[in-house]
Amino acid sequence: AKQTPGFSGADIANVCNESALIAARKNKKSVGRLDFLDAVDRIIGGLEKKNKIIKKGEKRTIAWHEAGHATVSWLLEHAHPLVKVTIIPRGKALGAAWYLPEERQITTTEQMLDEMCATLGGRASEELTFKKISTGALNDLERVTKQAFAMISYFGMSDKIGNISYYDSSGQQEYSFHKPYSEKTAETIDEEVKALIDIQYKRAKVLLSKNKKGLSELAEILLEKEVIFSDDLEKIFGKRPWVSEELVPSRSELTAEPKAEPKAKPKAISKTKANAVAKGSEIKESAESEPEVDINETGITETGETEKGKAEKGKAEKGKEPGSTSEENG
Repeated sequence: AKQTPGFSGADIANVCNESALIAARKNKKSVGRLDFLDAVDRIIGGLEKKNKIIKKGEKRTIAWHEAGHATVSWLLEHAHPLVKVTIIPRGKALGAAWYLPEERQITTTEQMLDEMCATLGGRASEELTFKKISTGALNDLERVTKQAFAMISYFGMSDKIGNISYYDSSGQQEYSFHKPYSEKTAETIDEEVKALIDIQYKRAKVLLSKNKKGLSELAEILLEKEVIFSDDLEKIFGKRPWVSEELVPSRSELTAEPKAEPKAKPKAISKTKANAVAKGSEIKESAESEPEVDINETGITETGETEKGKAEKGKAEKGKEPGSTSEENG
């Protein structure tokens, strides 16, 4: 459930079906946790492209890019903790990272800034390591630009703009050529957006510079294994001091197969109970061993009387009937 935030019932059904297919391809008798994890990866990221040829230099760039994301998110309090990072191409992406988003009803300025900084950690890692940048940060830049614009123009998180929101709840703003603010305000918003992104980019570079050794170790592990989990970061950078009660699943938890349930052992019977059971069985056996009684041959009735005794008793009772005694006749 922690790996499928925001999934609908249909999405979860697809994950279950896909995990069953993956397990069947491996000739497994049951579906394991790793099968479910692979199914989530396929649903979110698309098909795994093992045949896609990537040059060695490009693969290193991708590894350091993803390691930059993972490192910054691990070192910031409000950034989403890492679940898994891979450099295996899926769909259109050359690499991907899965994080565990915290359930929030509202978001503070600090939380949004930490998320922006973690998003920019990929490009910052490229620049620090290779002294150049690539086009691999396209989605990251698109995301932080929209986030910064929303902070400035929608949520009133800028000192220059103030507590003003230009958000149109009716949804008509997208189809309108008229902006609800002046050209001067538009320039101020653009400047604030750029300044906000620049500050978080520099912040990401400082964090990575201070932890360059750990960044390199993580990137090398990613190059070797092509997949890293949260416990890999914990070994390098240590446990997060602000980790919540809701723990992030580790590599061992995700890859472990479910253990078979032990068979129930027969319960021991106490000596007293055993004696009672034995005694009951003896009584039952003795009752079953008694010969069947033929009523016609022995003359025993249901009350246990003989036919002769019953006849004599009937005569005696008949003699006591009214009018039959000697006193009454006399």
